[in-house]
Amino acid sequence: MTEKLRLAVVGAGPAGIYASDILLKAEKQFDVSIDLFEQLPAPYGLVRYGVAPDHPRIKGIITALREVLDAGDIRLFGNVYFGRDITLDDLKKHYNAVIFSTGAIKDAPLDIPGIELPTSYGAADFVSWYDGHPDFPRTWPLEAESVAVIGNGNVALDVARILAKHADDLLPTEIPANVYDGLAASPVTDVHVFGRRGPAQVKFSPLELRELGELRDVDMIVYDEDFDYDEASKKAIETNKQVLVIDRVLQQWRTRETGQASRRLHLHFYANPVSYDGSVFRYERTEPDGEGGVRGTGEIREVAVQALYRAVGYFGSPLDGIPFDERRGVIPNREGQVLDDNDEQVHGVYATGWIKRGPVGLIGHTKSDAMETIKHVVNDQASWWTPEHPEESAIVELLESRGIEFTNITGWHNLDAHEIALGAPQERARIKVVDRDEMVRVSNQ
Repeated sequence: MTEKLRLAVVGAGPAGIYASDILLKAEKQFDVSIDLFEQLPAPYGLVRYGVAPDHPRIKGIITALREVLDAGDIRLFGNVYFGRDITLDDLKKHYNAVIFSTGAIKDAPLDIPGIELPTSYGAADFVSWYDGHPDFPRTWPLEAESVAVIGNGNVALDVARILAKHADDLLPTEIPANVYDGLAASPVTDVHVFGRRGPAQVKFSPLELRELGELRDVDMIVYDEDFDYDEASKKAIETNKQVLVIDRVLQQWRTRETGQASRRLHLHFYANPVSYDGSVFRYERTEPDGEGGVRGTGEIREVAVQALYRAVGYFGSPLDGIPFDERRGVIPNREGQVLDDNDEQVHGVYATGWIKRGPVGLIGHTKSDAMETIKHVVNDQASWWTPEHPEESAIVELLESRGIEFTNITGWHNLDAHEIALGAPQERARIKVVDRDEMVRVSNQ
């Protein structure tokens, strides 16, 4: 075991940064240094590339994350791909252990006929486009007048809101110029959100729901038939404050006058997806089953739409040389200790965040999740690797020898300041640099 213990963390989103910070604070018995690897040139993961641009208060979490990185105890290596630029064998040569916090950025599958059509899109891809992710196309086909969004979580509401919102109302935010241009040209008039269960069982938060009702020149359309509550729904409203607030918002919308706005956002409950053929979305009307769930009624309904977005959850991606659960989209683990196919611990390898537990919970939940993982990281020191080249300069030399243009904390500060300066003349929070090469150039200038 080396005198100075070296830890690698792969993934510089909230999960990776929280894990690094907790490890530094939890373990004072020895000298430990942490290197954080991120495939994007900028840190913060889904806070930067998964939160809608008109949610600046949620992005406020970046302030806390930045304080951790700016403390100087953690080195950041951005624009470095695990599996291509560095491998597990590389990490074993330079570190005592590694924590994977790579998150989940793909769309969970939805198996209905027509889901593979060109006008059927994953919400995760759309979110990456409107958030200016450098690895996604600059354009998006916004040609539909009527759109279906499948899902009853916050991501579904984000997608529906961005589609229905007038582009000019996004200008004060950090929305990239190409995204504004695309949304401004959109001919959309109707956005339909479909959820399989009832209003008392939705997964979105009251705050997200309220924001829909504040959209300018957008009518909120709900349907009276969805509010004939069964006893389970009534009990949920009586006993759960969040459900109560959601019900109050929806009940208010039932009494609103509609018909004057140029756009409409429809909420359809008790709607189980059946098929999509490029022009019609079909769903089966469901009903409460008396136990808090729903059952099919056999009644098939149709809504004319020209595009469909599935927002039924995120899904993790496999990593080279690391066990992966293809069904759940996570690294198999026991409280963050990675397990092989025989449920045996893979020594020196850990996981935290969505790649550990799946895409559930809010950003803040990653902190308690990281604490669980770090507890085992600290207790497992005897089974860590013994690196051949633990010196801090060795990994820098390796990356440079491979011609990898990595970015660091100083580079992120450069990019951050550059984006803020781009937005200042227009009184915008920032204008994101979207091109990866340009991000690297500005970072390393």
